[in-house]
Amino acid sequence: MLKLRVLAFVCVALLSAIGGVGAASAQVVQGEEHCVINVRSSDVLNVRERGRARSKIVTTLRYGQCGVMVTGACQGSWCPIEEGHYAGWVNSHYISMVSPAMYCVAGVRPGDMLNLRAFPSANSRILTKLSRRQCDISFLPYATAGWQKVRLGGYEGWVNRRYLSGQ
Repeated sequence: MLKLRVLAFVCVALLSAIGGVGAASAQVVQGEEHCVINVRSSDVLNVRERGRARSKIVTTLRYGQCGVMVTGACQGSWCPIEEGHYAGWVNSHYISMVSPAMYCVAGVRPGDMLNLRAFPSANSRILTKLSRRQCDISFLPYATAGWQKVRLGGYEGWVNRRYLSGQ
């Protein structure tokens, strides 16, 4: 089951990277952590009381917000979620699963390290440096122009995708 989830997530991430899109298509898995995708930065995702577009709004989530847990089976395109102190329903088009922590740094020369950057650019601020043997890296559902957003040891940032591989 875990291998199928990882394979599905990698396919979604690769499609996103190939298309140059900032967020992948929705990959929703019950009991897993998700992030908000496909929402403009000037807008928010409404969490609703019930799985209907006209249902009362309980709270809102911003693009890129993670920590959204899918708590049950989706009904049509609506999924029950919990986020912090709130529970409600969101449309599955706007959330995507965080990958299991199964990725490693690869292809970095001996004596060198991989830069984890604040933004997807070689000119962006370096948040930390990753050892060439570092593993337990999770993919967040955002990729653009060869860059992948990842989570590792309390950090979230961007790395050049060519330096990552599955365990």
